[in-house]
Amino acid sequence: MSRLAIPAREDAPAAAQPLLAAVEKQLGVVPNLFRLVATSPAALEGYLGLNAALGRTLDVKTRERIAITVAQANGCDYCLSAHSYLGLNLAKIDDAEITLNRAGHSGDAKADAAIIFARQVLAARGKVSDADMAAVRLAGFSEAQVIEIVASVALNVLTNYINNVAETDIDFPVVLTAQAA
Repeated sequence: MSRLAIPAREDAPAAAQPLLAAVEKQLGVVPNLFRLVATSPAALEGYLGLNAALGRTLDVKTRERIAITVAQANGCDYCLSAHSYLGLNLAKIDDAEITLNRAGHSGDAKADAAIIFARQVLAARGKVSDADMAAVRLAGFSEAQVIEIVASVALNVLTNYINNVAETDIDFPVVLTAQAA
């Protein structure tokens, strides 16, 4: 059971209601993460704003691969479950690729460079080496895309930490970080 209360959709603060309505319109449901974050309308607005902006940058497969990698590294079962489901059903990433992503890699060379860089950003708390920068650039990522990878890592760390603190009830097919990747 979640350590923080997850309000029913209709019990969320009034300021969060239009944001939750937009989530429901986009996804068809309002997952527990969104209802939990709605407890703070400001946090929900910030999360949704950055998520929407990044949704217009890196392709969906790259974003989901990064999310899976970061969730695994941070031990976030909620996010790993959600992004494994979204990876399979939205981004059309197969199980073998998700397994690689959980291990911090990809079967696609360019995606592998993004994931390795994302893992290094996470592990080094942003203090990546010149070699890390050279590798991601050599793979074909622009400077703007490097920033977008960092922003994707940060966005996923935010949700990982919220879900790890709350121990949010998982409302996706469960995938546990403790299971071998």
